[in-house]
Order: sequence, then C-alpha cells, then structure tokens
Amino acid sequence: MLRVLLLGCLLLFATKAEATVFPNRPPVPSSYENEQEIAIIETAPERMEKVQQMIRREYPNIRVRCVYQTALSGLSVQGSRKELRKLAKLPGIARVTPVSVYKADITESVPFIGGAKVRGYFDASGRRLSGAGVRVGVIDTGLDYRHPDLRRSYAGGYDTVDNDSDPMESKTKEPTQHGSHVAGIIAANGKLRGIAPDAKILAYRALGPGGVGSTETVLNAIERAIKDRVDVLNLSLGNDVNGPDWPTSIALNYAARAGIIAVTASGNSGPSIWTIGSPGTAAQAITVGASTPRLRIPYLRVAGREFRLAQLGGAKEWNLERTYEWVDAGLGKTADMKNARNKIVLVKRGELSFAEKVQNAQRAGAKAIIIYNNMPGSFAGMAEGAAIPAAAMSGRDGAWLRKQRGSLAGTVFHTEQDRLAGFSSRGPVTVTWGVKPDVVAPGVGITSTVPKGYMSLQGTSMAAPHVAGAAALLKQAHPNWTPEQVKAALMNTAKLLYKGKQPYHVYEQGAGRVQLEQALHPPFLIYPSSLSFGLIRSSQGHTVRKLAVTLDNQTEKVQKYVFEMPQARPGIQWRLPHTVYVKPHEKQRVVIGTELSAFVLREGVHEGYLRVRSGSAAAELPYLFFVEEPDYPRIMGFRFVKGDAPELYRYEMYLPGGADELGIVLYDPATFRYVDYIMYRQNVTSGRVREVISVKQSIKGTYKALIFAKKGKKEDIIEKTLQFQ
Repeated sequence: MLRVLLLGCLLLFATKAEATVFPNRPPVPSSYENEQEIAIIETAPERMEKVQQMIRREYPNIRVRCVYQTALSGLSVQGSRKELRKLAKLPGIARVTPVSVYKADITESVPFIGGAKVRGYFDASGRRLSGAGVRVGVIDTGLDYRHPDLRRSYAGGYDTVDNDSDPMESKTKEPTQHGSHVAGIIAANGKLRGIAPDAKILAYRALGPGGVGSTETVLNAIERAIKDRVDVLNLSLGNDVNGPDWPTSIALNYAARAGIIAVTASGNSGPSIWTIGSPGTAAQAITVGASTPRLRIPYLRVAGREFRLAQLGGAKEWNLERTYEWVDAGLGKTADMKNARNKIVLVKRGELSFAEKVQNAQRAGAKAIIIYNNMPGSFAGMAEGAAIPAAAMSGRDGAWLRKQRGSLAGTVFHTEQDRLAGFSSRGPVTVTWGVKPDVVAPGVGITSTVPKGYMSLQGTSMAAPHVAGAAALLKQAHPNWTPEQVKAALMNTAKLLYKGKQPYHVYEQGAGRVQLEQALHPPFLIYPSSLSFGLIRSSQGHTVRKLAVTLDNQTEKVQKYVFEMPQARPGIQWRLPHTVYVKPHEKQRVVIGTELSAFVLREGVHEGYLRVRSGSAAAELPYLFFVEEPDYPRIMGFRFVKGDAPELYRYEMYLPGGADELGIVLYDPATFRYVDYIMYRQNVTSGRVREVISVKQSIKGTYKALIFAKKGKKEDIIEKTLQFQ
C-alpha cells in the first residue's frame, strides 16, 4: 500500500514526445498480477449473500474481510490483483475498487464565524445553544479523551484500525494529534471552548500512526457512525481521487440519507482547479474549503518585494522584528547549513522531512527557516516543536528569492481576513461537474487541543470542524431539520469572498464563508443550494437545461420570492420563475431553466451566482456549466519529484476520464532499451493521481520515461526525462 502525501518539487525536464522512437510497450511484470491487494466490492443488498457464496465457491483464495450493509452495500476482500480483476465480471457485482490511502489534512476563529454570539440564543426547551443533546461523530486519528478540555465532551467511539473500543490517539510509533485538534474545534469544553462545547463527541479512529488509513478503515468508521445514530459526522481527511462514485463518497451520501449531517474537508491540494478529492466529492455532504480568519500575517521583504509566509504548524511563531541576513541552504541538509548562524535560511522542499530540515537549521544556529515548494503553488506543513520560526513559501517566490543573494531580509506584518487559503482544494467534481466546495470556513492559524496541550494548525481539516460545530448548533435549534435543510441554511446565508473586486470562483468558495448567526434563523431556505447544468457540446446548438429547487418558507408569513435576472451574456438566456408566493412553513418546488447557445459560447467553464430575494433577505446560488470537455490530454499535469527519503519519489498526474491501465516505463536515454516499470496500476478512477513510490537502488542517473494511460481502445502517451539520485 502506498502512502499519499503532498507533492513537492519538480525534478524533471519536459521534452517533445516522439512515440516512434520507443519499441512496443513491454508486458507488465508477472509479479504484479500476483501481489495481494484489498478492494471494495459493491453489490445490491438482495445479491449480497449470493455474491459471498459465489466468491467462496469460485475464488477460495480470496478472503472476505468486512461486510457493509449501512454505509455501503458491499464487501471488502483481499486477494491477488489477477483474481480481484476477475471478480468484476461476476454477475451481481456492480464495481470493484482497490482501496485508497487516506491521510489527515494537516495544515480565535469561533467568534469570527459568529460562534460566540449564538450562545446568547436558546432552543425550544429554553437551553442555550451550545450543542447540548447533539452527538457528533469524528472520523479521524482518534481522540485524547484524557485531555482536560475534551473529557466532558467524549462519549465513546471505536477504533477501526486496531478493531477495539479504545479510540485513543497513536502514542508510540508516529504519534498523532490531528483528531484531538479537530474535536477541540467542534466541542472543547474547558480552558478552550469549541463551536458547540456541550455537544458529545463519538470518536472513530480510522487513521493510524502518522495519520494514515485506508478506504476500508474509513468505511468501517462511517458504518459504525450510522449505526450509532450520530447527528453530525466530521471527516477531516481525504485522498486525491476527484470522482463522485468513490466508495467513501457514496457512503457519505448514504449517511446523509440516513439523517446524518455529513461534513468533510475539501483537501489541501490547491490552488489548481480539479484538486478536490473523495469524500469531498460526495454530493449530499457539506464539503468545506479553507479561508483565513482575522490574522496578523508575516511577509518577507527582500529587494523591494514582499512575499507572504505560511507559518508551519507547531513551530515557534514568526516574530522577527528586524532585518537579517539570509542564506541559501540548498535542501537543508547538515552540510548545507555551514553559514546559517544568526541568519534566515532558505531551503528547498524535498529529500528530507520538514522536521529534519528545521532541526538542522536549529543545530546550526539559524534565526529562522523558510522552506519553498519544489513544484508550483504553496503548501501547508508541520514542524512540531520547532524552537525557531519556520514558514513555507511558494515555489515561484522561492526561485526568485534565490537569485537575490547578498540582499537583506526584513519582516512586515499585514492584517488579513476572508482570503481563500492557497492550499485549499478546488473543484468542480469530475464526471458530474458538481459545484464543490459548498462553503469555506476558517482554516489558517487555528488553535485547538492536542495531546498534552494546545497547538495552532492550518488546513481544510481545521475548516471542516467549524462547520460541523455550526451544524450541531443548528441541529439543536432545529431538531426536525433534514441534512439538506442544514446545508441550505449554511449555504444560503454564507458571505461571498472577493479577490480584489471579483468574487472567488464558484469552484473555489462555493456559496462563500459560513455565517453562523445568520444561518441560525433564516427566513427561507433554497435547496439544492448550488446548480450544475452539466456539459454541453457545440454540436448541440440551442440546449435547454432545467433544474428544480425547493423554496422553503421558514416564517409565519406568506413570502414573496423574486429571481433576479443575472447580467446578460451572449449565448445564455435564463428562464426563471415569475414572482412566487409561498405560504407560512410550506414549501414549493420551482424550475430554473437556461437556454444555452453552444456555438456562441466559448469553450470551458461558465459560472456565476443566481440571486433570489424575499424582502430584505437574499440568497446567492452558485451555478456552473461546461461547453465542451476541457481541452486537456488524457494525462495532464504530470510531475515527478524527489521524496522525503533517499529511495522515495513522488509523482502526480490528472486523469480526466480515468484509465484501464496506467504506468511509467523507463528506457535507456541513448539506446531506448527497456529498463523497468517503476509504476503500473489498473482501473484508476478519474481525477488527480498522487503517490509515493520506492525506486530500486540500482536505478541511478537520467532516463527517458514513457507515461501511458489506456482507456478502452485509446492509449495516450507522454514522454519525459527523469533524473534519479
């Protein structure tokens, strides 16, 4: 099983593809077919027993591990890849999906979203809104239920990693703290108070040492949470599979249909489009991106330019007040730190862990350390226990800074709020073209509980529990609301965030940043609260797309609804309802239509917000559609870089339509003689693929690489030059 980690720096050189110079692609090594793998089988409930009997009879070497009847109708099984592939052809089996690896999304916010103000409100029983009577399931790394701020909130749980009833955080090898931090944001009740301090936490440990779990452990946790009848479920975890039919996404939809408000993080793979992963692709879940609360942000000033610094979680706060010399310290190895004393050191991401780079800088007497990305974009990271300030910088900024050797570096501070975090994963969802994330919430510089104390972390992992806590308060105030109504209340009352004068894209912020006080007693609800009109082809000419929404009057009076006509755009003709009246506490279904002239519209994504008014209240419904499929090859955005250990490498790519076969083959650069496969996978889901792989020590130097993706009868190939150290 391969670990899924954030990708770092580029270690490749693109060359023009010349497929004709390669010999025929070599056969897949036979050893691959016999390797053991765990997979999830989906089948109809009425076929479950027959499918199990068929497996036992025809494939005795395949072992049934778990049976799912609540979160999913199916099984988890273990066997050779060859036999598992044959299972997919058996009658009654809808899908066989290899398990994915899930990792916790690491990267004073309660008052910022209105959490303090709503404690002055009361529920129907006269109790203050504090989450009393609401059960929140937290699927994560476990919980330090002995923490003084979490003891009163803890109400039991289960460990699906070790299969016991003790969901304590990992404390020995690769100790964890993520679940305790997430739970504290939701319901800490002590020195620190969460969004819903009187809610009860049921902890499900599905991620083990290092914060890593699998599809199987996460599904087991969802299954138990549904059976335990939690009211709210938080999953601050994810993988990089942007697909609506991944098993964990399907399971969250089941949870929502069972009456559970499912909240999940969008992921930390931004800022590119299409980076959202499962289970954040679940249509009925509330998927949360990360924004900034009111923060004092350090900027490095060098040679007249300023660069935003993202402080690493767990490190000493960046509090440098004067100008310092800075030095380029390569990759941050011990030998690179010779001139680091009393200076700021700039190091490149890769080969060593963040903690090792920081420790080397500390030992060398550095004043602070900046780690810049080794591929485009920013990143979120951890440097727990660092005694010096440590921060992250984008790859582009770091590359520019390296050229300014000899200059001095100072720090200036700017106050920021309601900015979208660069690391926050963006949508939309592939295949369905659904709008994700649904909302954003504070996820930068969030202080919460961890074993033995408190810590400030950042990530969409921190944003999601803000919304889970908010959902707990809404559930207390409106116990009869469905998950769809809770989701609508949060989306309909959210605050649109702007980048300059333009709002962030629909696929970046959804409906905007949550505002808890406004969501508590909205005059009306509209759901679904986002609109996807799908994909149209230029050959279709005039196309009419229609979507039905429900107007839900939450007041004691007749309400008049007015749909405002969006700004005119060539090729788009809206067909909106006329003025609609809805009686007190009643609902009415209306149809929103749009006529699209595909031959007039440019290719690509079209998006915006549709405003619905009732009196002084208004809701902004995010919408989008695509004209033609986005113009990219079957393999997109391939990157191959050094990992955080000598034998490890990281690769990423995006597969818009998935692949029956996916592989990376190495050739001798001079003779084009076949050398080896360094990666081969089958039945890969559409979306972004990211993995860490171990490469044989015998492979050193420069190689030509053929990266291929085969889907049906079509095979796309790109050629790269890869270097191995």
